[in-house]
Amino acid sequence: MLTVSGVHTFYGAIEALKGVDIEIGEGEIVSLIGANGAGKSTLLMTICGNPRARAGRIIFDGEDITHLPTHQLVRRGIAQSPEGRRIFPRMSVLENLQMGAIASPPKGFDRDLEEVFTLFPRLKERINQRAGTMSGGEQQMLAIGRALMSQPRLLLLDEPSLGLAPLVVKQIFQAIKDINRERKMTVFMVEQNAYHALKLAHRGYVMVTGRVTMSGTGAELLSNPEVRAAYLEGGH
Repeated sequence: MLTVSGVHTFYGAIEALKGVDIEIGEGEIVSLIGANGAGKSTLLMTICGNPRARAGRIIFDGEDITHLPTHQLVRRGIAQSPEGRRIFPRMSVLENLQMGAIASPPKGFDRDLEEVFTLFPRLKERINQRAGTMSGGEQQMLAIGRALMSQPRLLLLDEPSLGLAPLVVKQIFQAIKDINRERKMTVFMVEQNAYHALKLAHRGYVMVTGRVTMSGTGAELLSNPEVRAAYLEGGH
């Protein structure tokens, strides 16, 4: 479904991505792990067109989308839940979800809304509450729900567990699993919590200073001594 081939991305003169190659098949959950500053979020943002890849190609469903504007990517079925959630804090939960549905056919709104509320019942309870007054976990649910309202085929998740309590992290990862299993939705997830990310993923990649250094199934990477030493607290 998605192929990133030889992608180089720069911030000014600083090269953030140094020839990245990844592939994501339809129906997969693929996780990208790595330390802070490795370039993980930059890769997701490059796929979405901001910043642009200076070299290389990004192919989605057979089409070269490397230079397409972001709004056209949404219409083609790519949605992102960004790092830090970035919900609209002064808007209600319902208004945030309406913003996510702008690019979708209006006739599907009620169905999509009910599906989001089934996935995250807490959002239905908070439907008229200002989003900025909710807990971090509820805001993360809203950020994912807002992305789902655009009816994506590929869901990009940037650090969905960041700053959340362990119990909420489990709820979020279970929701991601349900999205993939029940909706057959393809998920590409950037995540620092390597254990949860690889346990959930069909396949994974490891990124170090702008380069993909390792790949394999989630189980293979979880059992890899180098991955365990670097990202899983010394393998304990």
